[in-house]
Amino acid sequence: MSADTPCAKPLPQILPETAGFWEAARRHRFVVQRCTGCGRRQYFPRAVCHHCLSEALAWEEVSGRGVIHSFTIIRQVQHAGFSSDVPYVYAVIDLDEGFRMIANIIRTPPECVRVGLAVKVAFADVTPELTLLQFESA
Repeated sequence: MSADTPCAKPLPQILPETAGFWEAARRHRFVVQRCTGCGRRQYFPRAVCHHCLSEALAWEEVSGRGVIHSFTIIRQVQHAGFSSDVPYVYAVIDLDEGFRMIANIIRTPPECVRVGLAVKVAFADVTPELTLLQFESA
């Protein structure tokens, strides 16, 4: 890569156990795994249920709604691919379905972000093969 070539952001690696999640995201659907053995949901996708170790997992669509549990505002560039994004908000989100995930908060000024802010999923089409889940103020 030459000095005048923009540095791309690092992208998640799609693994066999996460492929269903990324395929749904590409269609702008938010899915998580539900264990057909114990009935519990899990995020992030795994090969087995992290509650009962069953391999009987199914994909289930969820609302994509929740509240911010915690957050930080990134003001320093740690990777050149994010230089045009600074400042941006990196948050822990409590989803209505009872699990947490980490994602960026977009289309919401950093100074308006607070713990307890209601958010909803927003899809960012990064490449033809990859869509990221981010969140915005609800």
